[in-house]
Amino acid sequence: MTPTCVVFDLGGVLVEWDPRHLYRELLPSDEDVEAFLDEIGFEAWNHTMDAGEGTWADAVERLARQHPHRRELIAAYPARFTETLAGPIVDSVDVLQELHGADIRLIALTNWSAETFAAARGEMDFLDLFDGVVVSGEERVAKPDPAIFELVLRRYRLDPAATLFVDDRPVNVDAAATAGMQALLFTDPPALRRELTRQGLLDGAGPGSPRREP
Repeated sequence: MTPTCVVFDLGGVLVEWDPRHLYRELLPSDEDVEAFLDEIGFEAWNHTMDAGEGTWADAVERLARQHPHRRELIAAYPARFTETLAGPIVDSVDVLQELHGADIRLIALTNWSAETFAAARGEMDFLDLFDGVVVSGEERVAKPDPAIFELVLRRYRLDPAATLFVDDRPVNVDAAATAGMQALLFTDPPALRRELTRQGLLDGAGPGSPRREP
């Protein structure tokens, strides 16, 4: 079935997000950055905030009590969040714009804390192309929890079989497939363009191209 709606993840698909962008400014080497992120359990800590579990002030305090010698570095993440963003992934945004121009329905589903999303929203002009943006921190449930996929499908009255979900994390892609959606693992913009062309959503000719008739 040719998709009638594409649901996009944001970080790693449409915008370049990585805490390393910030911590490379604060620590002397890449090795130090990786050691710090491992030491504090950054991924799990960040995921709790993506799932809407409290405020960043409380989250910083809890983690800093466990790692008092890292307090300033821990506090820097929410305080300087926009420095974790390196801008839009231009070729992916080109694809998004082409889909919008072809009248394909577009929804965003992102794991992102409510506080940091509010701070970063101005960095992502392409959000205006979406019919809706679902932010995990605002909903207090994060991918790959099945509940967030159910929420998106119900809120926007989507047929899962006619909905294509695009994400750069295999665990989220698997969860979308379990929810009955078509699911695509994002690796890079050219591969995304090829798959959308194969599915009949793009003609493969590049920016500004009209939709190919099936």
